[in-house]
Amino acid sequence: MALIFTVSADSHSSERTSTIFIPLLHWLFPHISDATAELIHHFIRKCAHFTEYACLALLILRTLNHSISRGLSPWSWRLFACVVGLVFLYASSDEFHQAFVPTRTPAFTDVLIDTSGGTTGLLVVWLWHWVRRREPRVETLKGLKR
Repeated sequence: MALIFTVSADSHSSERTSTIFIPLLHWLFPHISDATAELIHHFIRKCAHFTEYACLALLILRTLNHSISRGLSPWSWRLFACVVGLVFLYASSDEFHQAFVPTRTPAFTDVLIDTSGGTTGLLVVWLWHWVRRREPRVETLKGLKR
């Protein structure tokens, strides 16, 4: 959360990161138009929002899952809802913080991107647990051969 708060400051505003990404895109793709380079830069920034909040959701899930009694299963929809709620609240507070940074603009669409990133991260973990439960165990397969 501290890293996200720091990245929300002036030093990582769109104006500042464009001084790095736009020349890099023009170097990699010499015939790219300025409008296309700006669009790619915007897409990269939104992907960063999505990814950082997916990581945040996984860290919150891990923290809450280890803080709760050991009797719970590794996956709980109630825990999922709690983590998504926390991600939404933090994303909202981050956008509120950006309202006070002169070179940043708060946007509710960023809150939606952040929350969907957190939700996607959690769904990937759920899918991984679901697949692992469905895989036949090696011990079971050895027992069938006898």
